[in-house]
This record gives sequence, structure tokens and C-alpha cells, in this order.
Amino acid sequence: MKKSILIIAIVVFGSCQNKSDKQFEKLEKMNWLIGQWENTTPEGYLTETWTKTNDSTFSGQTYFIINKKDTVHNESIVLTQVNDDLIYRPTVKGQNNDEPVDFKLTSEAENNFTFENPKHDYPQKIVYKKVNEKSLVATISGKQQGKPSTESYPMQKK
Repeated sequence: MKKSILIIAIVVFGSCQNKSDKQFEKLEKMNWLIGQWENTTPEGYLTETWTKTNDSTFSGQTYFIINKKDTVHNESIVLTQVNDDLIYRPTVKGQNNDEPVDFKLTSEAENNFTFENPKHDYPQKIVYKKVNEKSLVATISGKQQGKPSTESYPMQKK
């Protein structure tokens, strides 16, 4: 009797363990994002840093700096898995009353993650594409003042 109770306990614990391992599977597919990414252009310096907050959440911080001192764009991002949804939640200073805006993962292909919010003014779509271990391209797109617009930001891992 003791052996059968022990076997049942092991099976139940084992099945729970396997389920929790897969609980944040969508977020885990983006583990490659963790670290510091940057790009220097004639317009300025772009840096995006990602850290793992916990099993369900990554935190990101983006800055665009011109003249080596003036921050013209500052964005805090939360990338979180809630149930089966992966949510990209940026907060941009001076936009949306400094409130976060949710973009939901709408498609994922090999190293290509698309987040969308068709109700947002601009952008409506955010795409992260892993080019290789040291390179990514972040692209924002949608309609801006009634016209289609796309902006891409290639970055290298530091």
C-alpha cells in the first residue's frame, strides 16, 4: 500500500512539474532577447536592454540619444505571458498620458515575433526579428496621420 501511494505521489508531482515547465513557453522562446542591444547611426545612439524579471516577465528599457547627451526617446517595456497570451507592454514618456499600451502576440514564425494593437494610434504593429545570436531588427509599423508608415531599427548585441 505504501508503495502504491508513493508511486501515485511521484506520478502526480511529475505531471505537475512538466506542466509548470511549459507554463511560460511563449516567453521562453524570446530568451535570446535578454541582454543589451545597440545601434549607432548619424541620427544618434539607440540602446535597448532586456532583463528577466521572473518566469513570466521580461523588462526592457529603450533610449534614443542624440548629441551624446540628449535623450529624445525613453521607453519602458514589460514583456509578459498571461495565460496563453504574450503581451508587449511599452510605456513611453510623454505619450498615452504616460500609461502603458498592450500589444498582443499575433504571430510567431522562426525567430520572428509580431505584436499588434489595431486600436493604438501609432504604431499598430511591433515586430522583433532575431537575425542571429548577435543581431536583431525591431520594426514598428501602421498608419500614421492616415498614411502607411514603417520604421526599422537594426541592433547588435553588446
